[in-house]
Amino acid sequence: MITIKNLTKRFEDNLVLKGINLDIEKADTMVVMGASGCGKSVLLKLIVGLLKPDDGEIWIDGKEITGLSEKQMDEVRKNIGMVFQSGALFDSLTVGENVAFSLVRRTNMSKSEIAKTVAEKLEMVGLSGIEDMMPSDLSGGMRKRVSLARAISMNPQIVLYDEPTTGLDPLMSEEINTLINKLHNDLKVTSIVVTHDMKSAFTVATKMAMLKNGEIAASGTPDEIRSDTDPWVSDFVNTGFFHKET
Repeated sequence: MITIKNLTKRFEDNLVLKGINLDIEKADTMVVMGASGCGKSVLLKLIVGLLKPDDGEIWIDGKEITGLSEKQMDEVRKNIGMVFQSGALFDSLTVGENVAFSLVRRTNMSKSEIAKTVAEKLEMVGLSGIEDMMPSDLSGGMRKRVSLARAISMNPQIVLYDEPTTGLDPLMSEEINTLINKLHNDLKVTSIVVTHDMKSAFTVATKMAMLKNGEIAASGTPDEIRSDTDPWVSDFVNTGFFHKET
């Protein structure tokens, strides 16, 4: 579903990604981990076209996207949902209007069809009947779930998650992990999850990749990552955090 070839990105003198190569199969949940500043979120923004790489290729469902115009990229984005770290809800819109945003902008659905779809997506994330509430009335966990409902409103083939459990208590984090797994199982979406949360990572991943100094230090199934003998990788698996990159 997604193939990344020799992907490079720098910001002024800071080389963030150094020739990344990564394959993500259809219906896999790829978890990307690494120390702060290693380029995990930059990778997501490159895939969704919010940033352009300095070099390399990104193939999505057989189409190379890095040279596409904004109009062409907008067509690709119809098949991609993104859950931002902060939720990124529009505070001036109701919950229902937030979930309906792409449906209104990108489809010819009637108001009744949009309302039905919004209700279905909110039900999927366990938030039925809150269409008229405002984002300011929601807890952090509810905001994340509304963001997830918005991300799947267009029935995307791909969902990208940027730190989906950051700032949530352990119980709510577990609920978000359950939802990610539910979407994987029920909708067969292809997912990329960027996270610092080791428990979350091993709960949702079918495949994992670990970034170090802008390069892939390890990749494979969760079991392969657990048994990796590289000291940097095993330190993370055994202690739950990354030592400072050197």
